[in-house]
Amino acid sequence: MSEENRMPEENQSEDTLHRIKLTRHLWPDERALKNAEKKAARMKIMMIAFTVLALVFGWLAGSIFPAPGTSGWRAGSKAVSRLDSSQKVEALLKVMEEDWFFGKDIEDLDTRLTDQALYGITDNEEDPHTEYMSAQEVKDFVQSINRDFVGIGVEFVSDNGVSIVQKVFRGTPADKAGVKAGDIFSKVDGKDVEGMTSDALKELVVGEEGTKVTIEFLRQGQPVTLTITRGKVSATAYGYVMDDGTGYLLLYQFGEGTPDEVSNYMDDFEEKGVKKLIIDLRGNGGGYLDSLEKIAGRFLKAGTVIMKQEYRDGSVEETKAGGNRQIDVDGIVILVDEYTASASEVLTMALKEQRDDVTVIGTKTYGKGTVQITRMFSDDSAIKYTTSKWLSPSGVWVNGTGIEPDITVNVHKVIKTAWAEMKDEDEFHPDSVSDAVANAQLALDYLDYTIDRTDGYFSKATSETLKLFQKDHNLEETGILDSVTFKALYSAVVMDYNTTTKHDVQLHKALEVLNG
Repeated sequence: MSEENRMPEENQSEDTLHRIKLTRHLWPDERALKNAEKKAARMKIMMIAFTVLALVFGWLAGSIFPAPGTSGWRAGSKAVSRLDSSQKVEALLKVMEEDWFFGKDIEDLDTRLTDQALYGITDNEEDPHTEYMSAQEVKDFVQSINRDFVGIGVEFVSDNGVSIVQKVFRGTPADKAGVKAGDIFSKVDGKDVEGMTSDALKELVVGEEGTKVTIEFLRQGQPVTLTITRGKVSATAYGYVMDDGTGYLLLYQFGEGTPDEVSNYMDDFEEKGVKKLIIDLRGNGGGYLDSLEKIAGRFLKAGTVIMKQEYRDGSVEETKAGGNRQIDVDGIVILVDEYTASASEVLTMALKEQRDDVTVIGTKTYGKGTVQITRMFSDDSAIKYTTSKWLSPSGVWVNGTGIEPDITVNVHKVIKTAWAEMKDEDEFHPDSVSDAVANAQLALDYLDYTIDRTDGYFSKATSETLKLFQKDHNLEETGILDSVTFKALYSAVVMDYNTTTKHDVQLHKALEVLNG
């Protein structure tokens, strides 16, 4: 018997009890069996761990360096697995980035895929004015509204290599230097620009702010040389006093600088005693609401309601004219067309409903009755989305219907007609039919030549009229419509429409109403 199993001695106190742990001793064969079992258990754990590590390492290695012949197996295994439908966008982007075959050939794939996804999210039938814009699109969008750039501040039109100044914007470097509408570009920094394209000429004229450019113009046949310091130009408005004393104000957009530009022209009108005013909003697609408020304040008393905005929760907010000094005029005509939209429609409705001396002339407007705001992302991209619909002061919603003018006046059909393409070797003779012939007939009619028809049938009368045009423009008098004559007709129409008001029937109607 071992020491641990010994009974207490007789002379030990009966009140004292000692507890002694008993341990069972194993026999040698039992101990050997026990040790073998422990070794087997440890080996099993190690094998399981090794297998898991091997699988993980193999998956990682296969993802980065797929083993030859395994791509199909891997693709097939993914095809049978379902994607998480609660994270569709993220899951789809991951598939396109990691498994799409053509993704390997696309630079900056992640940005491209993200942009495409955002374009899709904002594209919907209900609202064509909500959209995602990339950083470059945001830059272009802002520039299109503000029409700001570094240059001299003129608008010119080119015809057969001859570039004529059409407009000189007030307060710009060109205006301060003495450039006049009608001046013809002759030389830029000593370089002859006759025959140069408009884009090539623009490259010579624009430049860095503060630099100088020397331009020789031909003014009534005489050379005029001016040195102009380039500067920042905002060209969203243009105006002048017409021969009969009527003030003419053209608004291209409602940009950040438009209120100041408008004020410059309004001050000039007041100094010259203008009492009749034409506001030309043709082609004006809108702009910023705060600019609209300030501009409306030149024609409406401060606090006058310009429009109402209704939000998705049904609440309505009124927008009122700013506290600017109103111009004192007896009559206003607003010119509009199918491209007059958004803020320009707001201004039209506000003046039409809040003044009794306003006449709207032209064609039905676009009909954009919603308001958008732009929220920027940290990478300079943005989402432009609709937050409300706007109503006129009396509650009229023009969305989809537009504004019907008080007097409808259509421009000549050639202005709205797409011109056919004509190759250098193309020719049309009497008794032929062509879209190009129809274009030529419309152009001749616009330019005040007598024409018998405009349906595209090349009659003998058309041929005779064409000879007259060719004679007037120093062309070979063949009576045949070739590419040279076709281009000359197109240029003549463009030059006339952009440099004169002779055929602007809407403007003439406005003058008739104001002077009536």
